[in-house]
Amino acid sequence: MPRVNGLHNITAICGPAQENLDFYAGVLGMRLVKKSVNQDDPGTYHLFYADAEGHSGTDLTFFPWPQLATPRFGHGLAVETDLAVPPGSLTYWGSRLEKYGVTLQSTETRF
Repeated sequence: MPRVNGLHNITAICGPAQENLDFYAGVLGMRLVKKSVNQDDPGTYHLFYADAEGHSGTDLTFFPWPQLATPRFGHGLAVETDLAVPPGSLTYWGSRLEKYGVTLQSTETRF
């Protein structure tokens, strides 16, 4: 069996589609590589973002379901996704995020 070297994509549920697009494509500058529909719920978009070339492993996908109740934080709920950035680019990203009103926390080295 071939070795698995990482994830192809991460999929999450989000609020309004336009807010999601504004943040991931606008603020983070990710490429919207595909806008499809949820195969189990054709009335819901399935939004795909990736790096500029659409490399496997850079994909984040979302199902916009703004009508869902506010989640109760606790066991089994993912609350953050970390993205890697090139070495030496944290100052750029900090300035960019602040420009868009994103509140920053201290950086952590996790891996």
